[in-house]
Amino acid sequence: MNSRDLVGLALRNLVRRKTRTLLAVMGVIVGTCAIIVMLSIGFGMSANFQEQIESYGNLHLVNVMSSGGGNMVGVGTTPDGKFTTINEEALQAIEKLSGVEAVSPKIEEYLTFGIGKYVAQASVIGLRPEVMEKFNYKLQDGRLLKKTDKYQVVFGNQVPIWFYNPKKTSYSAYNGEPQVDVLTDELIMTGDYEYGQKKTNTGSDENKIKYKQYEGQGVGILANPDDESAYYVYMNIDTLQKISNDNKKARGEAPKRSKTYDQAMVYVGDIELVSEVSDAIRDMGLQTNSLNDWLESMKEQARMIQGVLGGIGAVSLLVAALGITNTMVMSIYERTKEIGIMKVIGANLPDIKRLFLMEAGMIGFLGGFVGVVISLLLSLLMNTVLLETMNMFLGSMGGGGSTISVIPWWVALGALAFATAIGVIAGFSPANRAMKLSALESLRNE
Repeated sequence: MNSRDLVGLALRNLVRRKTRTLLAVMGVIVGTCAIIVMLSIGFGMSANFQEQIESYGNLHLVNVMSSGGGNMVGVGTTPDGKFTTINEEALQAIEKLSGVEAVSPKIEEYLTFGIGKYVAQASVIGLRPEVMEKFNYKLQDGRLLKKTDKYQVVFGNQVPIWFYNPKKTSYSAYNGEPQVDVLTDELIMTGDYEYGQKKTNTGSDENKIKYKQYEGQGVGILANPDDESAYYVYMNIDTLQKISNDNKKARGEAPKRSKTYDQAMVYVGDIELVSEVSDAIRDMGLQTNSLNDWLESMKEQARMIQGVLGGIGAVSLLVAALGITNTMVMSIYERTKEIGIMKVIGANLPDIKRLFLMEAGMIGFLGGFVGVVISLLLSLLMNTVLLETMNMFLGSMGGGGSTISVIPWWVALGALAFATAIGVIAGFSPANRAMKLSALESLRNE
């Protein structure tokens, strides 16, 4: 018999035993749904973890810190050539790593900003202005820093609302609308934390530290109000270093002379290479951390939960396989006459085996196909109508978020192929039995 005849005969045999076929197919449907839905919840948890961590900052950024210590043979290096301090040589070595798109040293200084009668204090991050665009900072208004900028600054999303009038209140409300326009109003920057405060008569003016004041200009406001960048101000690293040294001189401290840094920022274009770049930088002797490290830890937790849930679903499909085997064995007992006649009229033994395998495979395929469709519908339902209920249920496992269930295309196709394979495997033993059944015994028994 050709394949077309076998398919037609297999379909007729399944239709002829509707109830038994339906029950076997339903078992596969339940098993397929169980596996896909359980795995989809694990994928949904991973997606939610990434969404949550992305709201904290940029997953492409790697923060680099100097390790310090070591037996110095050069400026910031150990005898085996590892870096202990971030210097120009270290920055150039990092820049050459595969996947790295931008590198900048980083310094931080706490400054007071004044606009008219309003003031605000904030941490200022100094970086190379020409790399700010490469670091993929998103703008709400204005522009990012340029290479020619000196005293121009870019504000994090939340900083403008920190400005308050110290003559009326002793602190900022940290909410509501900004009281100033940081992009158009005249801006003063200083290291004096008491700038703009009410004057008191305590202490002598001779002993009071006299900080320099600098005329600045706000040129941009970053987007992403929940990002860590929302709480900082950004400016040219060379200018901020000058301001920092001036503040140290005012306090009687020694200014920094060497071109070394405690921190640096590295932007990795492909998020899949972040861990690899972090490992390479650590091999250089420096320390690193990134939000991606946290994400990987949370994804590992999701994979463990996903494995448990997938195992539960696999048990359901195993039970379905037993149902298919039972259906095919019973079919052989009921069709001994049919098998005997097929052999007498000259049917090939492999064709008889293929017929039973095809019937079992069809049960697996039909059950798997319907199971995939139902799983997609359940996934849609969990992500819409049942979203709030599922969030309450999954919250204890670290899940919950804007997406509960994620079904990658390869999971759907894999589940369909797996269900079909389970059907074929379950029918293998009955098919062998049918092939070995004696034709004379079959006809005599009937």
